[in-house]
Amino acid sequence: MAIKKSGSAKWTGDLKTGKGHVSTETGVLSDQPYGFNTRFEDGNGTNPEELIGAAHASCYSMALSMILGQSDLTPDSIQTTATVSLEEKDGGFAVTKVHLDVQATIPGASQEQFADAANAAKENCPISKLLNAEITMDANLS
Repeated sequence: MAIKKSGSAKWTGDLKTGKGHVSTETGVLSDQPYGFNTRFEDGNGTNPEELIGAAHASCYSMALSMILGQSDLTPDSIQTTATVSLEEKDGGFAVTKVHLDVQATIPGASQEQFADAANAAKENCPISKLLNAEITMDANLS
């Protein structure tokens, strides 16, 4: 059984002066603005890389908690920041790197247990695997 969640975006106008709004199925994000200025400048709103960073940080933290639990370790806290790098590459732009910065407090965990769990979570959380996912699309012009 597949779990399906959705996000949506609406865009109007050209690339540099156009505006977009992004929402999530749950309504946690509702019509949040994004655009060229929020992605490539310091405009007010969000951007795809910031959203990917938040998704990766939250997924990673959950995966780390799960892996620690398999060794009967329960974290007091896991704080993860995912920094997503967007760079010019081959005549366009590409997400080239994600750096995870993880701070954790885990009573009873050795450095080795933590390092093993942290690396396993980095390799196996679903968002880490995202770029290997099948990508499908429905495209409609109106």
